Amino acid sequence: MPVDAFPLFDALGATHSLEAIEVFYTLLITFILGMVTANVYRFTHQGFSFQRTFLHTLVLAHIVIAVMIMAIGNNMARGLGILGAMAFIRFRSAVRDPRDVMFLFISLAVGISCGAQVFMVGIMGTLFFGAVCFYLAWAPFASRREFEGLLRFMLPPDSSSRKELDIIFSTYCARTEVVATREAIQGEVIEYSYQIRLIDPTYKTDLVDAIAKLPEAQEVSLVMQRTTVEV
Repeated sequence: MPVDAFPLFDALGATHSLEAIEVFYTLLITFILGMVTANVYRFTHQGFSFQRTFLHTLVLAHIVIAVMIMAIGNNMARGLGILGAMAFIRFRSAVRDPRDVMFLFISLAVGISCGAQVFMVGIMGTLFFGAVCFYLAWAPFASRREFEGLLRFMLPPDSSSRKELDIIFSTYCARTEVVATREAIQGEVIEYSYQIRLIDPTYKTDLVDAIAKLPEAQEVSLVMQRTTVEV
């Protein structure tokens, strides 16, 4: 019976088989692009939980997706079969950083591009994605530095060091704000708590030393703080 008698066969039929050299070049280009993406992640990562295995995952994801796309081709039956098989796999690895999810997505997108042999899309997408990652990592975009530390010290209620203290603050701090004051040592001194933003992060020691040199200053301490901390 002629094939034309089954219109559905054209949609579900066998795809054009790739030559071995085509498969090799496709996988080689995919591997190179995967290494580029992994190195972009490596040099732009700014969190605490850096994992070597995640870099391996990025590279391997490129290759796995490319192999899947080459195997599926334009064969709908293969695509549905692979989709059903993937439905049985449950991925339990928790990705805590949303930025890591974007790197997984670019791995999938580039793998699909290479598997479909649309290499220009994969290459340009990888290069543009990497350039944007470097820009966001090094540019002050979305950075927020309201306060950098909590400064505490004690002074007598009628201290004559207030003017000197103001000079010290103007020398080392871009911004200061009193967050708490309380009596200590049965009212003999007042403990001050300031949130501060330094002009230069290297001024930490200089600021503490300058306040400690005031004749009436006691128990000077500076605790640097972060906006977010990963656990």
